[in-house]
Amino acid sequence: MKKLALLLVMITSMGLTAQNSTERNTVTVTGEGKVMVVPDKVIINSRIETEGLNPTDVKKDNDKIANDIFKYLKSQGVPEKNIQTEYMNLNKRTDYNTKEETYVANQAISIKLDDLKNYEKIMQGLLKNGLNRINGVEFSSSKIEEYQKEARKKAVLDAKQKAEDLVEALDQKIGKAVMISENGGNTYPVMRMAEMKSAAQADQQTIAPGEMEISVNVNISFQLY
Repeated sequence: MKKLALLLVMITSMGLTAQNSTERNTVTVTGEGKVMVVPDKVIINSRIETEGLNPTDVKKDNDKIANDIFKYLKSQGVPEKNIQTEYMNLNKRTDYNTKEETYVANQAISIKLDDLKNYEKIMQGLLKNGLNRINGVEFSSSKIEEYQKEARKKAVLDAKQKAEDLVEALDQKIGKAVMISENGGNTYPVMRMAEMKSAAQADQQTIAPGEMEISVNVNISFQLY
């Protein structure tokens, strides 16, 4: 019985030693993969602001504009799920120079357009229907997951190349990967402040979407020979 216990201890010890040896004989690197993407979708972060002396009238005016905008977007085929009220408020505003008090109503509306080509037309329609604040626009892509996969593959290949470069001077080689982890990725959409144009300028371009950068980072440990 004592011999059996001693044998088990020896086998366990050998296994731990082998494991520790494997952990020591590794090279760990970080790889990064980037993909540049031309966006095809846009989110318009807009706001309706009305001001007056009577809070009831101010709120009523704000609601009317919002109703007109919702009807317009529906007429243009924008799905209801792509239109969202972010917040609504009604506040008193005081001019400390004149001591005049007015009331200001705001309703922030997020509008997502699945086709970037419709931006100019939709924007002009929104302005005609009373929209008077554009907080900004955010570009995105309908193929984000596809591009993230591409970036992930590039990150792995980048890590492998780095590991090979590191051990080359030592006259050694890397083997199979024994540990892989992803540090997460980032998507950097191009942000632009929308330029408000008059109806007479509707045929002009008012945004420059540019590109989006999609990046993924990975940590990989390779066996070292």
